[in-house]
Amino acid sequence: MTKIFNDPASFAEDQLEGFVSLYSDRLRAVPGGVVSHRTDTDQVGVVIGGGSGHYPAFCGTVGPGFATGAVVGNIFTSPSTAQAYSVAKAANQGKGVVFSFGNYAGDNMNFGLAAQRLRDEGIDTRIVVVTDDVASADEVSKRRGIAGDFTVFKVMGAASAEGQDLDAVERAGNLANDATRSLGVAFSGCTMPGSTDPLFSVPEGHLGLGLGIHGEPGIKDVPLLPADELAELLVDRLLDSAPTVLGGKPVGKRVAPILNGLGTTKYEELFLLWAHVSRRLLDAGFELIEPEVGELVTSLDMGGCSLTLMWLDEELERYWRADAYTPAYRKVSAATAGLRAASKDNAQVATADDAEYLATDAAIALGARVRTGLQRMQSTLVEHEDELARIDAIAGDGDHGRGMVKGIRAAVEAACALPDGSGAARVLSSAGRAWAERAGGTSGVLWGSALEAMGRSLTDDRESHSDNDIADSIAAFTDAISELGRAEVGDKTMLDSMTPFVSTLKKRVGEVGLAPAWVEAAAESTQAATATADLRPKVGRARPLAEKSLGHPDAGATSFALLVTELGDWLTTTEETS
Repeated sequence: MTKIFNDPASFAEDQLEGFVSLYSDRLRAVPGGVVSHRTDTDQVGVVIGGGSGHYPAFCGTVGPGFATGAVVGNIFTSPSTAQAYSVAKAANQGKGVVFSFGNYAGDNMNFGLAAQRLRDEGIDTRIVVVTDDVASADEVSKRRGIAGDFTVFKVMGAASAEGQDLDAVERAGNLANDATRSLGVAFSGCTMPGSTDPLFSVPEGHLGLGLGIHGEPGIKDVPLLPADELAELLVDRLLDSAPTVLGGKPVGKRVAPILNGLGTTKYEELFLLWAHVSRRLLDAGFELIEPEVGELVTSLDMGGCSLTLMWLDEELERYWRADAYTPAYRKVSAATAGLRAASKDNAQVATADDAEYLATDAAIALGARVRTGLQRMQSTLVEHEDELARIDAIAGDGDHGRGMVKGIRAAVEAACALPDGSGAARVLSSAGRAWAERAGGTSGVLWGSALEAMGRSLTDDRESHSDNDIADSIAAFTDAISELGRAEVGDKTMLDSMTPFVSTLKKRVGEVGLAPAWVEAAAESTQAATATADLRPKVGRARPLAEKSLGHPDAGATSFALLVTELGDWLTTTEETS
């Protein structure tokens, strides 16, 4: 939701005033929009535009190598004929003007009337309409323009900067449009300045397929998909709608991709999705030419993304690769001309030396049990991830659940990837290193180091491992946490539930055996974790929020208690069935 404004009715004009002030070194305001400062040589004027709310489109892409001017309408509203005419007049450098915009009724009418008015005055004016959205219509000419605006505008801007005449710039724009296909999905609707409700909503657990950038909902709602399946949907739908001929020749396998965020989708989410999109395109035999991932054509605060592919011939590729310098988009080939990929021959790859590693039968058997225990821990953490995040968010950053799940997942993968014949010490060491490397954060390094310490305590050269040996390894685990974390009992950390667990386990294991002692110790740990609600944190991120933390247990202490409780149940079941 837009929070910063004076009068919602003047939001478009007010934001444009700030934009022009910021970038006055490269563009200037004119009635109806902005135009770039002139270059040394006169060029064809490429004037783009539409409603506001789409930044960087449209005014953010005015500058050398891109648009000459941008017409700025009200939010999601076509600019008026007078605005389009005014900007084009200012952008005209005596070489003619090309208007370009998405295929919407208001834009077609207003830009069309402005073009006729300019022609009546002797200014040769052409129109290139963008029709890239494959979801909006089967017939290409009836499709609306969404993020494919960017590829068409970029191609025409590059052609103009190259010194091409009006006919060539128009032709390049139409060729780019013929070569471009887009499909978008929405996770949430956008909210107009001054409004409290979004223009549309997406049902819980769904996404809107085939959205429009003017706040339109998707053509239909479909169940929310994981990233790999969403990538499959976007890529396959575009490939099914691919052009077959480009400039009179069959299309090839070179494409310029854009994975575009629509307003509130995080860049990290887009990067994650791009990994799947790019892999699927590469598997289909495509060569990806200078992909773009980020916010290029947005829709206020809409949650969602779109994928655009522009199939390339030699001419379009030259224009796509050409330099550009605008407020929101910069491509300067000279900056990366000296870079080269690292040679695989020079890469240093760390490999484990297995030649001298041997483990006893007892160590190998215990290693198998450790793997199973790690898998049980993973199931528990996945089940309680949201609960741990909620507890951590009260006086922290809410990442404990996610961090623990990420860590245990890496630990299990590393443990299960080891070759047959790996003992418990090796399994624990590999799991600990993977946990620390993949999870990050405080809990990641603490758990990783503690698992490695546990492995060092056990060693894989013993002919047997007694219950006391197991208890000693848990003590080594806890000692590593205490030394590395520099915390003490009472500081409201995981040590508050670990310490009573270890104390009870070591005291009772010789009297009743490992499983019963473990269950007793887990009960003590759970009670201690609950009691941390009465403590004030003295270390870590929660310390400045000590008062807020009162009345709520510590997330680290809680997760440890959950894990040892689960392992106690497993040990008991294993003992009963053996």
